[in-house]
Amino acid sequence: IGTFLIRFSFLGLIGDRKLPDWILRHLRYTPVAILPGLVAPLVLWPDATGGDPDPARLAAAAATLTIGYLTKGVVRAMLAGVAVLYGVQMLLG
Repeated sequence: IGTFLIRFSFLGLIGDRKLPDWILRHLRYTPVAILPGLVAPLVLWPDATGGDPDPARLAAAAATLTIGYLTKGVVRAMLAGVAVLYGVQMLLG
């Protein structure tokens, strides 16, 4: 009930109205704030290794951040991260 009321308060009551510019400006930063909170535990304490840091995942995260920062391309960054993850896993066995 609580999550429904939170969503309804935003979507049901305000859904068809124009939001002020200052709210829209702050809402632009929501994905940037949430994504690190979702990804960091998966990189630092992955379930696949029993919660121990994994060099392959750390290297993949570093490659993803680096390529994303340098190229400003999300798809290129994700592909680089996947390539590094599987490459390091194959090297380490």
